[in-house]
Amino acid sequence: MPLRLRYVAGVNPAKWLRAWGERRADLPLEAARVEQHEQADGIATGDVDLAFVRLPIETEGLNVVPLWEETPVAVLPREHPLADRAALTVADLHGEPLAPVQPDAAMTVELVAAGTGYAVLPHGVARLHHRKDVVAIPLSDAPTTRIALVWRVERDDDDIQEFVAVVRGRTARSSRGATDEAPAANPKATRAAKRATAQRTTAQQAAAKRASRARSRRRGR
Repeated sequence: MPLRLRYVAGVNPAKWLRAWGERRADLPLEAARVEQHEQADGIATGDVDLAFVRLPIETEGLNVVPLWEETPVAVLPREHPLADRAALTVADLHGEPLAPVQPDAAMTVELVAAGTGYAVLPHGVARLHHRKDVVAIPLSDAPTTRIALVWRVERDDDDIQEFVAVVRGRTARSSRGATDEAPAANPKATRAAKRATAQRTTAQQAAAKRASRARSRRRGR
């Protein structure tokens, strides 16, 4: 039975899916994108094994690994007076109408294009639903959102943890919770190695002195 993964719109899991395929060809991973209003569907019931979600969600009974923060953007019609700005603040949009928010973000963007107002979306969502008749401008002082990986506490097995390791960038040799950094040196072993090096150096210097005295005696004959 494959691992069942869901990811909220705005997340691109392609690199992790490729890595999983190379690492665990024996266990297929079934991935599907969902809209934000349905991002947690199936987790509590066990129909989904893992999910990339946009916080906040109800996390009772779930393991949660916070990942990255998303920059908010204002989506405006391309003909809007503010459309040529490199960045905006919340105050810049004061008095501007908001487009009606739809469960499907693509529909919200379509309403923006139709001139009903502006929308505030995570950058990844705006990029996913990009259109030529709208622009997405960073909002410098709006709250960010965060993507997290979640799974049920009772589903916390080796297969799940291996996918978590892939997302966190750990190699196949890394143990659970470990990093890929070299292990710290053993202090006793380090001191022993230093003593051995010092002894070799002393011996080499003594041998060089003996050879030099021998050459001097031969020249004096």
